[in-house]
Amino acid sequence: MSISRELYPSQDDLLYEEELLRNPFSLKLWWRYLIARREAPFKKRFIIYERALKALPGSYKLWHTYLTERLDVVRNLPITHSQYETLNNTFERALVTMHKMPRIWIMYLQTLTNQKLITRTRRTFDRALCALPVTQHDRVWELYLRFVSQEGMPIETSLRVYWRYLKYDPSHIEDFIEFLVNSRLWQEAAERLASVLNDDQFYSMKGKTKHTLWVELCDLLTRHAKEVSGLNVDAIIRGGIRKFTDEVGRLWTSLADYYIRRGLFEKARDIFEEGMATVVTVRDFSVIFDAYSQFEESMVAHKMEKLDLSDEEEDVMEENGALQDEDVRLEVNSKFEKKILSGFWLHDDNDVDLILVLLEYLMDRRPELANSVLLRQNPHNVEQWHRRIKLFEGNPTKQILTYTEAVRTVDPMKALGKPHTLWVAFAKLYENHNDLVNARVIFDKAGQVNYKTVDNLASIWLAADGSEPVQMKVHKSLRLWTFYVDLEEGLGTLESTRAVYEWILDLRIATPQIIINYALLLEEHKYFEDAFKVYERGVKIFKYPHVKDIWVTYLSKFVPAAAVKPLYLQYAKLEEDYGLAKRAMKVYDQATKAIPNNEKLEMCKIYIARAAEIFSVPKTREIYEQAIESGLPDKDVKTMCLKYAELEKSLGEIDRAHRIYVFASQVADPRSDAEFWNEWHEFEVKHGNEDTFREMLRIKRSVSASYSQTHFILPEYLMQKDQMMNIDEAKDRLKQAGLPEDEMAALERQLAPVGNSTAAKDNSRRVGFVSAGVESQPDGAMKVNANQEDIELPEESDSEDDEKVEITQKDVPSAVIGGLARKREETEKLEVGDDNTAAKDGGGHLGALERIKRYKRA
Repeated sequence: MSISRELYPSQDDLLYEEELLRNPFSLKLWWRYLIARREAPFKKRFIIYERALKALPGSYKLWHTYLTERLDVVRNLPITHSQYETLNNTFERALVTMHKMPRIWIMYLQTLTNQKLITRTRRTFDRALCALPVTQHDRVWELYLRFVSQEGMPIETSLRVYWRYLKYDPSHIEDFIEFLVNSRLWQEAAERLASVLNDDQFYSMKGKTKHTLWVELCDLLTRHAKEVSGLNVDAIIRGGIRKFTDEVGRLWTSLADYYIRRGLFEKARDIFEEGMATVVTVRDFSVIFDAYSQFEESMVAHKMEKLDLSDEEEDVMEENGALQDEDVRLEVNSKFEKKILSGFWLHDDNDVDLILVLLEYLMDRRPELANSVLLRQNPHNVEQWHRRIKLFEGNPTKQILTYTEAVRTVDPMKALGKPHTLWVAFAKLYENHNDLVNARVIFDKAGQVNYKTVDNLASIWLAADGSEPVQMKVHKSLRLWTFYVDLEEGLGTLESTRAVYEWILDLRIATPQIIINYALLLEEHKYFEDAFKVYERGVKIFKYPHVKDIWVTYLSKFVPAAAVKPLYLQYAKLEEDYGLAKRAMKVYDQATKAIPNNEKLEMCKIYIARAAEIFSVPKTREIYEQAIESGLPDKDVKTMCLKYAELEKSLGEIDRAHRIYVFASQVADPRSDAEFWNEWHEFEVKHGNEDTFREMLRIKRSVSASYSQTHFILPEYLMQKDQMMNIDEAKDRLKQAGLPEDEMAALERQLAPVGNSTAAKDNSRRVGFVSAGVESQPDGAMKVNANQEDIELPEESDSEDDEKVEITQKDVPSAVIGGLARKREETEKLEVGDDNTAAKDGGGHLGALERIKRYKRA
């Protein structure tokens, strides 16, 4: 065969050819030659590759590059092209020396897989597995499994390959099971799944749990019941029911579905009934019941359809005369059996009515079955037993059986509810049917039960007593006994009245009010010890909350109001330690209302401190307001207001603090409560403004004037000539009025020259009035105390000067206001005289004492 001249070396190739002639076994020279001719035609490069590989047959680099280029050449050609066969031959030549190179095998196997050469590819895979070391088999098996999983691959071939693969790596059995399911090989898939579930050391590579595998096995067994054999399906599913309690309902329905698919309908019904009788959750019960009812409905539909078809066939055969002429004995399992068994009741297919009855019976039993599920959850649930008995209303026999089962099952120590109500209802059932003998027997048995609390046994006795006729119970009528007591108290003696009360207590029909009335009766007649004994009997008979009134009355006889504070504090401490904080606050609130007024302030402070610690500081606002409005003395109200204002100031509520100071100023005399007014003054200086400061000064003047009118009573009384008192008595009286000692000393200095000489010799000085801010000087002049609180402000009017409106004024007739007008004129004259005198003395402010003295002299 002649070679084309284009394939001969060109002038540019001579350089490489000469070097190769000198050293034909140099891979570097061959590689430089191939790189230089990468733009050369395909055939020329192949000739260079073939020459290079002939010289260097063991070069992996040359073989890999050569095969890659040949693959690129045939990639767009059909698989039937002759180039593929040439490519395969090239791979075979390469594997002679490259049989330990997995990459060459993978390239070859992928090429054969694409060519759909099944037998050749399978054999090549086997050769690759034999040639390569075991550590490289993973790369080959991945392609091998993908190859046998293709469509059109013979099942037997795929199975054998998977079997071999599982011997190499058993952990990938899930892939084999998935392949079996996709290939519809149900029998082997079920067996493999069962073996996996029986292997305790199995670990799923796909992250599936045992529960998931159980569900898959159950679905496989139930959906393909006829295809799978050799496995004990019943035992397998029941094992799953015992092991996986969260899917009990689904597993029971799967087992019933298995028997349904096998045509064992009665066995399926038994499975459904067993499942509903054993599940303990409503969810599982609902799953089973819905599947059961759906099965019965499908059976009815199937029977109805089958009955219609059989009727049509019989009509057609009768018309053709086939029933008389045809010999059906040769057809053993079809028409002959129908002919022989026709009319036999066990073989009657017309059982639609029976199935309808079963379906109706199932629907009627649903409430009872659901109640059974709840009772299996807790057989000591009394309420569920009552509901179960109510389901059988109208069937006394069934109710008696249920009551009997209930009282045998419920343990009073574990009961949820009131177990005695079962016994009472059981006895009432007999009583309603006029069987008092059996009712009494039930009550006697109920009285022997060991109940958890005494109240349950007491309720049994009360109910047993209630079952007696009315004529036998009239002697316990509380209404008659209270009427009897009223008659004895009004018309009888003390002894007869006590006897009636004792009868009431013996009959155990007393109420807390009767106990209290009995004790009060004894107290009225000075039988205190007997009254206390009645209280003791009362607190033993009754329990909380009925005994509360008795305790309150009883304790009030021992603990006076002045000594209740420690009890309230202990009660509140108990609630804080073992109860609710809300109840403790309620106790503190009650304490602030119950204790005397002289202790309320301290109790309010404790209440506020505990509320701030347990809840928060803003919570104390309500307590402060209640304390201020609770009727505290004025000095305590002032103290609480100062604390309240300090709280609001700490919270940044300046306006609220200002209003609290305004409210507290009503009970603060500027003469005796200088501390309050100093605090208010400091507050306004720090946080107020000009308007609020003016308001404080205005309020101070107003309050001072109101207290001055009140305090005038004492000086006017002292200034009477026939009732003059000495200095010491006046000092005591002024101390009681709250006057500071420094003002009292000023008073002594002022009154020293006022008394006459005779009184001075007898060391008996007389006092006239208390000086409010004026000191006496040795020369008789008056020194006015400087007011440290005065602040020089611009002279402004409180009203708005910019909007002055002239209003015509008219004098009111003196007959209208009478004495008020005269009193006003006198006051104005006094103020004018004082102002003139003050102006003469230096223009300063005068005290009340000096103004009154000058008024007397005038």
